[in-house]
Amino acid sequence: MVFIPALWPTGINYRKVGEKPFILEEDFCPRTAHRHGNHTAPPLTACEAGNVGNATPYRAVDRRRMLAAAALGREVAPLEPAPGDVAPYGTVRGSIIDVSPHLIVVEDDAGEEHRLVIAPWATAWRGAPIAPAELPLRANVIIRALHGGTVADRVWADITRITGTIRSVSGNRDLTIELDCGPHRRPRSVVVPYRATGRIRVRHPQLEPGYLFDAIGMIDEGTTLALLPATSQPPYRANAVPPPPPAYRGVQPTISGTAVWGDFEEYGVAYPMLEPGDAGCEDAGVSCTGLPYLSLGSVLHVLNECDRRGNRLPIVACGCVAGRFCDRCLECGTSERGRIVELSTTAYVELGGELTKGCFNVRVGLG
Repeated sequence: MVFIPALWPTGINYRKVGEKPFILEEDFCPRTAHRHGNHTAPPLTACEAGNVGNATPYRAVDRRRMLAAAALGREVAPLEPAPGDVAPYGTVRGSIIDVSPHLIVVEDDAGEEHRLVIAPWATAWRGAPIAPAELPLRANVIIRALHGGTVADRVWADITRITGTIRSVSGNRDLTIELDCGPHRRPRSVVVPYRATGRIRVRHPQLEPGYLFDAIGMIDEGTTLALLPATSQPPYRANAVPPPPPAYRGVQPTISGTAVWGDFEEYGVAYPMLEPGDAGCEDAGVSCTGLPYLSLGSVLHVLNECDRRGNRLPIVACGCVAGRFCDRCLECGTSERGRIVELSTTAYVELGGELTKGCFNVRVGLG
């Protein structure tokens, strides 16, 4: 593995032990006394203080980027496309409050309404292809939008992705699969309806504990349904990931591979090669691709090699489950083996990804 010290979480006081830097809690969390009633309590760090005063946990991505820029004596780089990138698509997320053959109205989480004209060529998906006008009210949608977010080009309703390690499988016709989705994400229970078992089993022949599972489906009345295989199941168990090939020791400004999307809310990238102590994830640091160690808050330039849409995105989560897949993406040619980044749903759609296809060929460099 290649180690890039400049991209580790960087405080004002920077120290090293051997070859790897470490950060004292005081670098990010200066101790401050606070009052409780008529008594002065023992000093707390800013991380411990939580909402006391204006304390901010050092794990916050924006704060990490600010501290790193201060330590390096430069401005915080904006999160925007690089010169030469095709501009990302617009996106709208929320629940449908009105829909007709020509107009869709969506209310986002902040209560703001978005009215979009439905393009004549627009398509929609809710468990299967469907006319946009047939989408049900209150369905949760993500819309790929054109012309400043005023025209709906693609609509995905109640879509979800289920990725993890199989813990148990039960049922005869409809299968119920319990998944371990990693230390930082909750376990999930997914139902494979009988009509989809053929498609799922063809691409996932080992529906047994210990093997990886990756499917795309929908949430219907609180039940997660797996309907489409997102990839071919790796032949190895989740704890037997093949080692990466010998690393080339020269400077590699970019790495090619596969980008996928995942069900996490924070906008940005989940990345496999994080130090477990930094990421708070004991399963981090596993990948079959020769990736460098980076830290939460580092910025990557992510380029969709299929249509050249790119953007600078922060690392916001651990991609320990994605790192265990050594598959390839065939969206536009054959990608290099291994998942380099797992994008949040919004970031994936902005870069031209089709949610029901599950991946695109990607080139990633430092932001």
